[in-house]
This record gives sequence, structure tokens and C-alpha cells, in this order.
Amino acid sequence: MPGVLSIGVVGLGVMGQRMLARLAGHARLRVTRVWDENPVVLSQALANDPMLRAASSAEALIREPGLHGLYIATPPGPHIALSERAFDAGLPVLCEKPLTTDFAAARACIERIEQERRRAAVNYSLASSTGLAQLQLAFGAASRRPLGALHDVRIELRFAAWPRPWQAGAGAWLSQRAEGGFTREVLSHFIFVLQRVLGPARVVRSEVVYPGDGIGSELSVEAELSAAGIPVTVSAAIGGERADDNRMLWRASEGEIELRDWFGVTQQRQGERVQSLGDAETLRMNGMTDQLAHWAAMLEGRSHSLPGFAEALAVQQTVEAILVGKS
Repeated sequence: MPGVLSIGVVGLGVMGQRMLARLAGHARLRVTRVWDENPVVLSQALANDPMLRAASSAEALIREPGLHGLYIATPPGPHIALSERAFDAGLPVLCEKPLTTDFAAARACIERIEQERRRAAVNYSLASSTGLAQLQLAFGAASRRPLGALHDVRIELRFAAWPRPWQAGAGAWLSQRAEGGFTREVLSHFIFVLQRVLGPARVVRSEVVYPGDGIGSELSVEAELSAAGIPVTVSAAIGGERADDNRMLWRASEGEIELRDWFGVTQQRQGERVQSLGDAETLRMNGMTDQLAHWAAMLEGRSHSLPGFAEALAVQQTVEAILVGKS
């Protein structure tokens, strides 16, 4: 069996902790060095897993001999700078989303990735999902259109509160409009799916409601987009009954596909019963397992399906255009 791949983790907030849990006991990917700017968070991570070793700083972690890759789970601000330092050290990078709101820095980083053939990806979990695979088969560029011509796409998101309860420890940035908000954190996953299947989306109209304090992130978003000539509607808001309620519906001339609760997928042909493509939790576990396999492939320079920085920037450009608003 191929050897163990050592991972360094910078950022031990909600997403960093989740990744530590996912990688615990993995056959190949093993976290060996961690760092967080909050010493209390760092101490808790070390207490939970005595096998972990802390670095003295993010820079020291990146320079640590023997690492095969870096996972960046900080707030968005440092993403590009940390990625650049990792490339200086010859490390592949898996970065959390959103990639950045600094488009100039991102473009320069992407140019370096392409020129130096660096390995880098962004953590959009649906990239390895059954739902995305089914949508590509039904509506992608190489599809034979088993459900006929695509008519429209609808994305609906509702949250009882933002941030969601499990994100309480993520930091104030998540509830602030500078870098946070549900459009960047959640809607971006579905914009990624949309653009992976259909290509770049254009914002036709967008109406965003913000709180009056000038600081807080959006309260609601209503938008119309166009991708490959297909109309796309977005409706997202705080005020639902569930902590996280999401739905993406693709309607075609001879049927439809719905993504629900992240990994749940149903398909229906006209005149037939709705067909579930598997239990949502099982599909989630399968998708997460596949994602780790693709991460290992990226680290070793093999083919993988993880979105690169250029694709993630294209998603972020659409997201930021939505947030600007357009009538």
C-alpha cells in the first residue's frame, strides 16, 4: 500500500476541527502538525489528540520537514498569503472557501500556480458528490440529455439563524459582511455546482437586504442569474424553521433532478415516481470518502476532481456580484 501522506493544518476553528475528525484513522492522510493563532484552541486540539504536534507559527509549520501538503482552514483573509508561502516550500494546498475577496491577489496566485504547475484545490464538498455526478450526466457538456432540454434551475436556502449554531465558535468574521455571510459560505457551494455543470453564470438581477448597522452580513438575497442561457433563480434568507435548509432543483423537458439537504438526490422522469438515488447520510459519507481519495491523488500529482483556485475564483466572482446587488 502507498505510504502515509503527512498533512499540516493551519486554523483549528470549526472547519479545522471537522477535518481533524474526518482524517482521524484515515489509512493514508495523517495530520502531523497543527497551528492556530488562538492558544486556547490550539491547546484543546492537542489535548484531544496526543499524537498531534503544534508548530510555533503558521510559517514554522509550513517549513516543517516531511510534510506532503497543507490544509488552510483560517478565515478568508490569509488564504492567498498562506498558499503562496506553501508554494515557496513546495507544498500542495487544500484551502477552505471562500478562497478570497481580494481578486487581484487571487489572480496573481493562480498565474503562479499555472506557471509553476503547483498543486492547489479548494474545499467544495459537493465536488465529489453523487448529486453533481448525476447533474453532469443529465446536463453537462458531454451529456446525451436523458431528461431532455434543461429549462431552469432554482436554488433555495433558509436558515433559522446566521451563523448556524454549530458555527458559534468560528469567530465574528462569519457574521460580518466583509468576509462572512451565508452567500459566501453556503450559496457558493451551489454556485460551484451550477458552474461546474453549465459554465460561468452572469448575474441578471440581485436584491440583497443587509442589517442597518453597516457591519452585519446579509439577511436575505433574491437573485436571477443566467448560465449557458439557462435562467437561474436564487432565494436565500434567515428566518426558516431549520438551522440549515437547502434545495437545488433542475427542471428539464422530460424530468427533473433535486439536490436536498446537501447530499440528498432525487430524480423524476415525467409520468414516473420520484426516484431517490440513495439515503442522504450514506451519500454524504460516500462523498466525503471520495473527496479524501481525490485529495490524496492531488498530493501525489494524480488526476482528481477537486476544484482548483481558478474555478474557485470564478465561483467567488459570481458570489461577490450577487452581493453587490443589481437591479
